[in-house]
Amino acid sequence: MNNDLLFDFNVDKAAKTVFITREFNAGQSLVWEAFTKPELLDQWGAPAPMRAKTKHMDFKVGGRRFYAMVSPDGKELWSLQRYTSITPKTNFKLYNSFADKDENPDLPGSEWDYTFSEQNGKTKVSITIFNESLERMEKLADGAVKGLAVMFNNLDEILPALSQKL
Repeated sequence: MNNDLLFDFNVDKAAKTVFITREFNAGQSLVWEAFTKPELLDQWGAPAPMRAKTKHMDFKVGGRRFYAMVSPDGKELWSLQRYTSITPKTNFKLYNSFADKDENPDLPGSEWDYTFSEQNGKTKVSITIFNESLERMEKLADGAVKGLAVMFNNLDEILPALSQKL
């Protein structure tokens, strides 16, 4: 990881909200693509040794992404995301819940709000995660710091190659 890139993670238990800010050494359009295209998400969207596997994704308001994080022994941890708002290249919001392999959500879930901005060739992604329950937020926050740090490092590693392809 490039150590001069911002990675900030804060938890507000009273508000049941997690705040994440991360910079990437790439342009906003490229980072947006990496967060919104299933074939790109699957390249970086799970902490090693797990891998991401998108079963289907329809990136539009009302559309959904159904994907799994797959462990080396084949265990699948499924999640269902429903897109609630999209402002191209700058913001999207989704409702996320864990799910079973048949897309039945495990409620309650959480509301994720992603904002993208660029300055001096670096893109800042700000993510706000509001949880319907404190219990879910605590469960999510426990693994999220380590998992997201690894996933964002994965993205750092593939961005140079993606910039050559896209």
